[in-house]
Amino acid sequence: TVKMLPNDNKPEFNVVVNMPEGTALPVTANVVTRLSDELLKMPEVVALQSYTGTASPFNFNGLVRHTYLRDFAWQADIQVQLTAKGDRDRTSHELAVAARAALKPLADQLGARIEVVEMPPGPPVLQTMVAEIYGPDDATRRQVARDVERLFDQAENIVDADSYLQMPFDSWRFVIDREKASRLGVSVDTINRQLEMSLGGYRLGDVKDEHALEPRFIYLQMPLALRSEFGRLGQLPVPSASGAMIPLTTLGRFEQYRVDDPVYHKDLRAVEYVTGEVAGRLGAPIYGILEMESLLDDYTAPDGVRVDTNYIGPPTTSLQSALEWTGEWTVTYVTFRDMGIAFGVALILIYILVVGEFGNFRLPAIIMAPIPLTLIGIVPGHWLFGAPFTATSMIGFIALAGIIVRNSILLVDFSRQAVAEGMPVKDAVIHACATRTRPIIITALALMIGSSVILSDPIFEGMAISLMMGGMVSTLLTLVVIPLGCVKYAKAMQDVAHGETANGAPMPAAEPAPKPLHVSDSNGKGVIGTAKSA
Repeated sequence: TVKMLPNDNKPEFNVVVNMPEGTALPVTANVVTRLSDELLKMPEVVALQSYTGTASPFNFNGLVRHTYLRDFAWQADIQVQLTAKGDRDRTSHELAVAARAALKPLADQLGARIEVVEMPPGPPVLQTMVAEIYGPDDATRRQVARDVERLFDQAENIVDADSYLQMPFDSWRFVIDREKASRLGVSVDTINRQLEMSLGGYRLGDVKDEHALEPRFIYLQMPLALRSEFGRLGQLPVPSASGAMIPLTTLGRFEQYRVDDPVYHKDLRAVEYVTGEVAGRLGAPIYGILEMESLLDDYTAPDGVRVDTNYIGPPTTSLQSALEWTGEWTVTYVTFRDMGIAFGVALILIYILVVGEFGNFRLPAIIMAPIPLTLIGIVPGHWLFGAPFTATSMIGFIALAGIIVRNSILLVDFSRQAVAEGMPVKDAVIHACATRTRPIIITALALMIGSSVILSDPIFEGMAISLMMGGMVSTLLTLVVIPLGCVKYAKAMQDVAHGETANGAPMPAAEPAPKPLHVSDSNGKGVIGTAKSA
């Protein structure tokens, strides 16, 4: 599989709980308690901390996911602390998958939606799978979002499907009879302040503690049981300008109303969000997107069109239903695109430098031929180790290009020097391979041994595999491809060795190859060495 980064082995994960909008706080708290009891059955869980109706402390991941805005009565977070990774056999990702499998049936039974959130190893995103829905009007856009969420549930590789759509629910508000309040000498601010003091939204002050890092505020509110009774709230005394206490019901009435649906915007365009996580063997967003594309082929939007899908930017118009795939896919695409461009620029610069060194356009192509051959070792290597091809794998691929070019230059340059001394091209190539194979093999072994140190790291495993397997296979193929290429283009080798460029222009003479030198020691035994010509 191809993905941005693999899942790291972290000491924690979160469970996000969403109840239907309008759910009372005690109901949400009871659901969180049931889910927490299920999590505590896992032996690797050492501690839990739940936050119901209030935002949990957020990290960088929570900043992107907007967890600091989760302060409604029907929202909750459970932070799960795991044992140290050295004291458990399963990784945090395996535990998160097990927790999802254990909690999902219970959450469905209790009417809750859950999301098991792991700490990302790379840049955090809103969620792994994100579909941004655009449409001609609010009703069409929201209906498409509901249908896409239903398709998310049908997809085999997508779990924790949810959306930012708000279920219809009613709330209560106090409508002030302004004429009566004015006649009785009561201001609107006074009524609002009394309601805030009783319902818990009024801040009296803070506790003065010199050792506290953050202020501790004092709130005044009625008990929860009394706050839910409008009859008791109606007797709330409100002071008038004359000092008389007037019951709240004298100044207005409580009425029920339907809460408006929120409207989300991105770049000044109305949008709806449908989210999900990708699970299973194909844990990269591109595979979930491809599965969704096949499901969308059989779906027709309310405005009568097939939903237009976009991968690298929002749709050009909102006059018809369309969506953009974002989330982890955007980060993956941008990362591999930029590294691919950088790799292409590096290849062009390497080619220019080698052309400047040899004064020929064919030999640099022969020298760089083993670079794509590294994939013969990299791709099967990832399959053999069961690892995804990640951004660190791409970094290893790019780094390996320089090492392989160095080996090729050694063989070609040594052959060129031998040809300049009058040796036939074929014999020069054989002599170069016999002389330079040992240091090339030692370099490859050093690379493989050094890379094996990071093989056990979940993040840099891809880089280690690329350097080890790609280096091993490409080194062996270099000893075959380079000699064959030099023999195939013997004319170019002779031109370079005899001081001519591809255009026939003279070039600086190459340094002559070292000549074999035969000397005898004091015992009369022969010793073979090399000596440079004067």
